[in-house]
Amino acid sequence: MGIGCNIRAARKRKNLSIQQICERTGLSQGFMSQVENNKTSPSIATLDSIANALKVPLAFLLLKDEERMQVIRKDERRKTVYGKNNLQIDHLGGQGNVKMMLVDMPPGSSTEEEHAHAGDEIHYILEGTVYVEQGEDSATLEAGDSFSWRAAIPHYVKNVGESSARVLISVFLEAENDA
Repeated sequence: MGIGCNIRAARKRKNLSIQQICERTGLSQGFMSQVENNKTSPSIATLDSIANALKVPLAFLLLKDEERMQVIRKDERRKTVYGKNNLQIDHLGGQGNVKMMLVDMPPGSSTEEEHAHAGDEIHYILEGTVYVEQGEDSATLEAGDSFSWRAAIPHYVKNVGESSARVLISVFLEAENDA
């Protein structure tokens, strides 16, 4: 999708005609039609005028498809299973170098042994009690607690509670292909 498609989509969402945009910007209908059909590239000043007429940020008109808001419905999430303990992972989404997962850990389950991988992680304990360890650092955390670490340093997580634990994890990767 090009800039013109973004402009057309924003115009239609706001129920505006090309003529109304032209009245607000002083541009001709022929020019606007060419812009919307990606047959001509407007200057930044012209794009700014169009953005103001549409009441959207200029940057929004410049977004590529992969940069736009992504919606993943709960029944459409990619799900994976990790390790011998069958940790259930719901992949909630990602944008650029950031991804988010929801991990369900049955009582007594763990990552089995210390492991390491690319990225920086922030964990939020939604339910249950988990023990976390990285090098000489360790902690037992409960619902509402959070922690973060560099995932390249070997680490270990275990559900030490009597019920399932649920952990929300956000991962930042230096390069998108490290995922």
